[in-house]
Amino acid sequence: MPRGRARGYDDQREQILARAAKLFAKRGYTATSMNEVAEACGVSKPSLYHYVQDKQQLLVEIAAAHIARLEALVDEVAAETHGPEARVRRLIAAFLAVYAGSQAEHRVLTEDVKFLPAADRRRILDGERKVVAAFADAIAGARPELRDHNLDKPLTMLLFGMMNWMFTWLRPRGEFSHADMAPVVAELFFGGLGAVRAPGAPAIDFPHPINGDTACLTPPNSRSRSASPPRPRS
Repeated sequence: MPRGRARGYDDQREQILARAAKLFAKRGYTATSMNEVAEACGVSKPSLYHYVQDKQQLLVEIAAAHIARLEALVDEVAAETHGPEARVRRLIAAFLAVYAGSQAEHRVLTEDVKFLPAADRRRILDGERKVVAAFADAIAGARPELRDHNLDKPLTMLLFGMMNWMFTWLRPRGEFSHADMAPVVAELFFGGLGAVRAPGAPAIDFPHPINGDTACLTPPNSRSRSASPPRPRS
């Protein structure tokens, strides 16, 4: 009979994925060797291959697990009862909470998926498109006319631009946390600079139209192209 997995196998495997993600985030996927992963995990290289086939599998599983968490999150928010604007705000806060606890995995997703073979890359990108669609639907729920002008996805990508790249400047133990920045991002997105307030400060009575006057919208001359998954790439 085949031998079963040792007790603690899954926990050890999760630890290997987490430590590999930190190495990839710090050094880059291509610059990190399996020897370095094994050393960081405190196991021998032959033992490492008991848990993963190769470095490519590490990258696939790190990215796939992170995007699966984000997919589950949009499903969770969709199942909750929120008004249109509140749903967008809830998504922003929920995503930044996840980003705060998985900065290495998020950096791998945004920077290293390009190194995957086409089939694996498509699978990850399909998950990202689901996430983009959920945000676009929420934004269109708050401003239905935006979808009429094909602006829901471009605005979604602008919102992701604010959220996705916080890891490049927001220090883990700095003055502000991801939780502090969530309402700032939401206010900036909905009301512009005039609506932003310092974390903990009283709310500003800023009359931003949700389903009201849309005279400021200039319909584009031609329909916009579909947005890419939630990370700007060259």
